[in-house]
Amino acid sequence: MARRVEQKAAARERIAAQQAAQRRAEQRRRLLLAVGAVVLVVVIVGGLITIRLVGGGKKTAQAPSGALDPALVTALGSIPDSTFSTVGSSGVTTAPSAINNQPALTANGKPKVLYIGAEYCPFCAAERWPVVVALSRFGTFKDLGTTHSASADVHPNTPSLSFHGSTYTSQYLSFTGVETTTNEVEGNSYKPLDTPTAEDQATLQKYDNVPYVAKDSAGSIPFIDIGNKFIGSGATYSPDVLAGKTQAQIVDALKDPSSPITKAVIGSANVYTAAICKITNNQPSNVCTSAAVTAAAGKLGAAKG
Repeated sequence: MARRVEQKAAARERIAAQQAAQRRAEQRRRLLLAVGAVVLVVVIVGGLITIRLVGGGKKTAQAPSGALDPALVTALGSIPDSTFSTVGSSGVTTAPSAINNQPALTANGKPKVLYIGAEYCPFCAAERWPVVVALSRFGTFKDLGTTHSASADVHPNTPSLSFHGSTYTSQYLSFTGVETTTNEVEGNSYKPLDTPTAEDQATLQKYDNVPYVAKDSAGSIPFIDIGNKFIGSGATYSPDVLAGKTQAQIVDALKDPSSPITKAVIGSANVYTAAICKITNNQPSNVCTSAAVTAAAGKLGAAKG
């Protein structure tokens, strides 16, 4: 038992150290993003570009990613209940934390889940998988892309999905996925991609900081806000689990509950599902009242703020 505790602590320390280096780089990139947002406004006024609005984010460039095979989208949305039950959430090392007394985050009259990340980011690459799996229990994705993290960053070329250009439909909630940059280097940063709306940028700036996240996670991406009830900053598992795989191989691995990929992705998806159920009033009931989801709620971090 003591050895398991030590192993979990070591895993948390490794992820925290990796995220710290990435957080410093992300803070520099945020400054560039803020400057870029001002430039974007000028460009719009001048009528020099056309911006396409998809899922709440302004799209400012083309992503170096392909379209996810529809069969894989279907597979991610049809994982058997038995797999969620078998995997549980025992392998999850970090999880979103509750926040207190904040106004509800909503869109179109529904509770809203906000994801802000970037295609270069390996922790974002890892985290999109459980986020997509969890959200697919409440609705349907269309036009998900494929991408990988930057080749020159830690955990290089981590295979992933991309929310750029995608849409999400659900009777229970709203979702906005923002990918701020591509994985292609441009100068000292990466090529810009999606620009958060002013509202989403304000949410990021307020809640991706103490006291809503731990000091060592402040400023990290991916940033995930679940209805202003739960905040996630960083990854819930190590991207190393996905190293050397293709998107198709990752989806195929999810068929085996004993796979390390399944334990990481499905375990994290159970925790995200538990958090999302808190903002949908436990709907749909067949998902939110399952034993695996009920147990996963115990993984959610203690309230902050």
